[in-house]
Amino acid sequence: MFDGYLKNKFDVIVVGGGHAGCEATLACAKLGLNVLLTTLNVEHIALQPCNPAVGGPAKSTLVREIDALGGVMGEVTDATYLQMKILNSSKGPAVRALRAQSDKAEYTRFMRNLLESNENVFIKQCCITELRVKDDKIVGATDEFGCEYSANAVVLTTGTSLNGKIWVGTRSFSAGRLGEKAAVGLTESLNKLGIITKKLKTGTPARVDKRTIDYSKMTIQPGDEELNFFSFRPNRPIRKTYPCYLTRTNEETHKIIRANLGKSPMYQGLIHGVGPRYCPSIEDKVVRFAANPSHHIFIEPEGLGTYETYIQGFSTSLPYDVQTKMLRTLPGLEHAHMVKPAYAVEYDYVPAIQTTHSLMSKKIKGLFFGGQINGTSGYEEAAAQGLVAGINAFNYLNGSEMLELSRSSSYTGTLIDDLVTKDIEEPYRMLTSRSEYRLLLRQDNADERLTPIGHKIGLIDDEQYFRFEEKQRLIKEESKRLEGVKIPATEENQKILSKYGEHIERGMRASELLKRPNINYKVICELDKHTSDLKIPRDVYEQIEVMVKYDGYIKRQEEQVKQAGKLEKFKIPDDIDYNKIEHISSESKDKLSKIRPKDLAQASRIGGIKPADISILMVMLDKHKIK
Repeated sequence: MFDGYLKNKFDVIVVGGGHAGCEATLACAKLGLNVLLTTLNVEHIALQPCNPAVGGPAKSTLVREIDALGGVMGEVTDATYLQMKILNSSKGPAVRALRAQSDKAEYTRFMRNLLESNENVFIKQCCITELRVKDDKIVGATDEFGCEYSANAVVLTTGTSLNGKIWVGTRSFSAGRLGEKAAVGLTESLNKLGIITKKLKTGTPARVDKRTIDYSKMTIQPGDEELNFFSFRPNRPIRKTYPCYLTRTNEETHKIIRANLGKSPMYQGLIHGVGPRYCPSIEDKVVRFAANPSHHIFIEPEGLGTYETYIQGFSTSLPYDVQTKMLRTLPGLEHAHMVKPAYAVEYDYVPAIQTTHSLMSKKIKGLFFGGQINGTSGYEEAAAQGLVAGINAFNYLNGSEMLELSRSSSYTGTLIDDLVTKDIEEPYRMLTSRSEYRLLLRQDNADERLTPIGHKIGLIDDEQYFRFEEKQRLIKEESKRLEGVKIPATEENQKILSKYGEHIERGMRASELLKRPNINYKVICELDKHTSDLKIPRDVYEQIEVMVKYDGYIKRQEEQVKQAGKLEKFKIPDDIDYNKIEHISSESKDKLSKIRPKDLAQASRIGGIKPADISILMVMLDKHKIK
């Protein structure tokens, strides 16, 4: 066993044991590095401090991408789910999303076991207060006890802990999340190194004792009977599933909220951090959507071993007594006992424009950032960044080429590109609308896009890669075979088609028939016995369906990728002095100097950069006027 821990010498230090920290730690450890994972509370490793769920629109694609690269979030979710459900199943493939309700305690235990069973991982409960730097390179860190640790790479994944302050009404106290202290000292260390920090705000709803809930007054929300999973690995466990429930706010709820707005720290101006626009508090919803008579509230179990129940959609920072009154206006919650109050948390973050696409600091070599410290919101966004930061910590130490995913390759690449090219002023949440290539970047084909990369890195083993290649072979062969299968217009086939509101005048190729909205692969199996006898796996035929039905749109987006690739060919020198370039506005020069894009494609995505600026840069690069 590695004995460097006796002298506090490690290859990598990961600061923070949340979803980003766990992915970063395991990536480094699997690649052979010795990792010290520091966390404020070892019982809270991979904790889900807000919603006890994984996935949803855009986020499910991130989880699949994490799995395809060799990360573990999908595996842990599949092992600990209470419910699996495909959202937007009636809509197009770009917005379909898998969502899992998780057993919160099981999720934490499973992830902790993965960490502790890896002999390269060493966990320590402490607060890192200072980074040690020499010649603009990381050489280690110091904790609250004065212990010094040596490492040539550090990954910061501190979540909402940096100088965290919790608010319940006008009462506040130092904490990154309820029941856990704030991380104090590290922000000041970063500032001394010339790294800028700002403040953001997020929040979480109350938890209620399920024994005090009357579910008969609510609408049941069951999961899917035909289960889907996040991980591409085989042998996923089949578990008993449990429902969620739906209730709604009403005029009485809204009346209490409006009467107590003056007691909200947000409305009093006590909280200076900006909150997430796409996950507003209930008081924000009531104010912003005043014409709406009610809002959906979902009642979600937190786990089999607890009575705690999550009240999704009821996030607030109003005082404790007001929260109780609000809760008891909801149908089914008239006698609710609040186990934990809702609260807002204000915390420091590091705007990611100070990092490269590898998530390494532009100022300090070997210092990486991942997760909410970069200004994001959500477990999935955090885990994706943590995985990339961990991989690149390994690449940095080994002198290898950095992993920098493109926007056209993944949502992960889109997420990171947005963070490092745009000034994030509110918690960033991944949305399908953020990607211009969302029809190419679906949850069903994440393995096709990223598994070869994960295998090359060393996080996808040969056995898993063989299964991936077999799946791709089946997709290719079955797609080609369907083009040659003819469905005759027999009386028997017409009866089958009529069940789905379809009819054919003459024989058709199966691939052409599959393009119809009401026809899926299962219908083709009814119409053609040989297709049925092949027993093609579901994940294979579902991907074929998407490829066939959206063939024209997919080809159009592939052409967009080619066009964008032309701008990527115009590389911009690292040491370019934008102030010396004529005919570009001062504002554009400032932004280009601050972000320092590596090519014209990246420069074109910087907020405020005009097409004319890109044209000028293109001409100068093309004529070699910029050396």
